[in-house]
Amino acid sequence: MPHIHEKIDFTVEVFIVHKNKVLLRKHDKYKIWLSVGGHVELDEDPNAAALREVKEEVGLDVKLFDERKISKVLTEDYKELISPQFLNIHRISPTHEHVVMTYFATSQTDEVKTEKENDEFKWVMREELRTMDLRPHVRIYAEKALEKLSN
Repeated sequence: MPHIHEKIDFTVEVFIVHKNKVLLRKHDKYKIWLSVGGHVELDEDPNAAALREVKEEVGLDVKLFDERKISKVLTEDYKELISPQFLNIHRISPTHEHVVMTYFATSQTDEVKTEKENDEFKWVMREELRTMDLRPHVRIYAEKALEKLSN
């Protein structure tokens, strides 16, 4: 999806864990390993965006990780959203930034389904994260996701 706003867009990324592996994808434009994710559309909340992006990009139905122990629905018109595990802002261009809500999720399967032939995805174990050429935040977030969600 193209940028929604001129200065700041809100985006989500999801580190998906299945058993003892985390899913990474090679970004088609930047050619670097990242998690699954994308822009929050104007008609959706961040949780819905996270689930939609995962379904669109890798065809998985995931469960977002929530450490809180409170009811998600407090009243008919008031719903608690699952909080991101991390929240950051980074520059995309001299005039544009992304606020990124980083979620962790679990999947019951490791069968990635993608519509693009040249998409590159990889399920990675903790030991392999240390040897891959990753941006520091990707390594940290992936390790934390494995720490919290591996069985």
